[in-house]
Amino acid sequence: MKAIILAAGKGTRVQELNKEIPKVLFDILGKPMLVWNIELLKKHGVNEIAVNTSHLAEKITSHLGNGEKFGVNIKYSYEPELLGTSGALNNFKDFLNETFFVIYGDIISQIDLSKLLDFHRRKNSKATLVVHKTDHPEDSDIAQIDKNNKIVNLFHKPGNTQFGDIGSAALYVVEPRVFDYLPQGKSDFIKDIFPKMIQNHEELYGYETNEFIKDAGTPERIKKVENYLRLNLQQ
Repeated sequence: MKAIILAAGKGTRVQELNKEIPKVLFDILGKPMLVWNIELLKKHGVNEIAVNTSHLAEKITSHLGNGEKFGVNIKYSYEPELLGTSGALNNFKDFLNETFFVIYGDIISQIDLSKLLDFHRRKNSKATLVVHKTDHPEDSDIAQIDKNNKIVNLFHKPGNTQFGDIGSAALYVVEPRVFDYLPQGKSDFIKDIFPKMIQNHEELYGYETNEFIKDAGTPERIKKVENYLRLNLQQ
């Protein structure tokens, strides 16, 4: 099983904490965000991982190496200009040649990826998005799903609450079919790719869960993540 962790962003919302390291290496209870995600993937049998880089890329490659110390194999790409969440896949087209996970690098999660993958396969989905109720729908990507969990609409950070409060949690299971919809250059899953797939009657589903998954992309949200983990993880 394979995955890509999106790690190229500059992290402008958290630069006040530390401008010397990329956001995805920010410490969460003694462990960088990227390592939390690598360990989650490894726990569920994913040992082939792609990581896209740009801002302070050398800090990421130096810290992770080839992945051997985590029991995985890591492949890298470097983006002189950011390619966007889905555009990043273009550098790994040959590598991502089977069902794969996509995890945004500033997401911390305790989701059972094996159950998520099982749901994806049972639905014969081309892309499955983890979704949950969000307490900040105005700046979240919002999904509208039907009674069978099929995604019928997606809205990129709408700026208001009129489309509901079911947010995309920035964790996907995707089939290589997605490459049929990827343009060269920059693109975004929610703005560009998934809507095209829906319009073309591809089967996309929302995996609704109450399991812990949180954006750690701001100083305030980092604190919330740390508070949750302190209370809920067995030491």
